[in-house]
Amino acid sequence: MTQGITAQQMAARLQQAARVLDQSFLDKQEIIRLLIISVIAGEHMILVGPPGTAKSALIRLFAQLIDARYFEYLLTRFTEPNELFGPVDMAAFRQGEYRRRVERMLPEAELVFMDEVFKANSAILNSLLTLLNERRYSNGPNVIDCPLLSVFGASNEVPNDDNLQALFDRFLLRVRSNNLDSYHFHNLVSRGVANEMRQLTGQSTAIRPMLTSNELHAIHRGYNNLMGFSEEFLTTYKGLIFQIRSEGVSVSDRRVVKLTKLFAASALFDGRTTACDADFFVLKHIWNSLDQAEILEEIVSPVVDRYFREHPDQRRFVGTVAGLDELLSELKMIRDLLTSGQQLSDIQLFSQLRNLNEIKAALQSMDNETARRMVTQVDQLLDSIFASSKFV
Repeated sequence: MTQGITAQQMAARLQQAARVLDQSFLDKQEIIRLLIISVIAGEHMILVGPPGTAKSALIRLFAQLIDARYFEYLLTRFTEPNELFGPVDMAAFRQGEYRRRVERMLPEAELVFMDEVFKANSAILNSLLTLLNERRYSNGPNVIDCPLLSVFGASNEVPNDDNLQALFDRFLLRVRSNNLDSYHFHNLVSRGVANEMRQLTGQSTAIRPMLTSNELHAIHRGYNNLMGFSEEFLTTYKGLIFQIRSEGVSVSDRRVVKLTKLFAASALFDGRTTACDADFFVLKHIWNSLDQAEILEEIVSPVVDRYFREHPDQRRFVGTVAGLDELLSELKMIRDLLTSGQQLSDIQLFSQLRNLNEIKAALQSMDNETARRMVTQVDQLLDSIFASSKFV
């Protein structure tokens, strides 16, 4: 671990950073964990989802928690190389040497956010690929070793252009960012309004960095100390990879090796010295197309869920009091609506049925007595609806 900091102390700081992010964003816990373990492992991650799902805001706030040289850019098909890599050094050019002034530009950055990254054109693609993969940039006759920790990208869609597949492949993790489920709606509005008011009145809370780039670089230099895996863990990993491949999801040998770095980072996040089956949740986010995400969910989730059933004390980010209160509030509103005697259209009724099923699924993922009691209430409410004349 970094000089003067134990693994447990580092884990505590990582978890505190996660809590800061979690206080600002609803139902993004898994994305937050993936952001943190990506930078621990020195790997790249892409967030894919429709506009307005907090992709950019989440990455920007995360960047504020790390004291590092930060570079951000919104790419378009008209983006020119000098916008990313720096303008041409005209003094050197007059002397017959072609190089760029890279100060404060992408080649000198440690943490990078590239919004709409798949808008990159051929003029910048090759340099970008080399920088992401090898942490090097050819600046005229010189090759610069770049201090890059991680690149985070955001996009509204997965690229279907063959010319962009190499860039997509550079992102080891591919994570969906979707609109929130119905039972988060009221909390979304109340928290969103509060954030808007803080911005309008200039009362936004300053974010204090919780990690430094030097600490993260030190972790990377000593990463071999984190890469010990038990035979049982590797056997399970082998089974998962071959099951994933058998379902038509391509996972290259190179990616198989790189993913072990993320397992080790996930263990460090929890303060563990070795990886366990809970860390396989990472494999849900290695899809090559969006339709593969459900396949990975079906393969990986039973392994992770089984681990948490056997180790309930280690269950992460679920079953919190706030989460239960939110679900209970939503359940009460649905019950009041359905039992008020108000005439509902078929569309309104089926919408509430869908909401109840979403609430039930969320409660079933929580392993505590309150959640189980609430599942019973949902079942009773569903039974009363289906027993009504509307479904006879």
